Amino acid sequence: MRSFCWACVAASVLAFGLACAQAPSNSKEIDYEQLAKLLEQPGKVFFLDVREPSEISSLGSVKGYVNIPMSQLEARLKEIPKDKVIVTL
Repeated sequence: MRSFCWACVAASVLAFGLACAQAPSNSKEIDYEQLAKLLEQPGKVFFLDVREPSEISSLGSVKGYVNIPMSQLEARLKEIPKDKVIVTL
């Protein structure tokens, strides 16, 4: 089994939950246990880091996350898969 930073995962689940609360009604919210099961299946989750470059340079990056800064998100939506669970940071 892969090892993950569970604090990062927990923070991502919280961010995902908050995003779902403001997202269209076709979005789904998952809990920690469901996410943990998905993480055991390669290719089921897309890790999205929406922080700006200045934040990443000062705080560091997280291995496996794709960085699309929030300021570029709308223009780069095609880079985000529609068939995976999206976990944001």
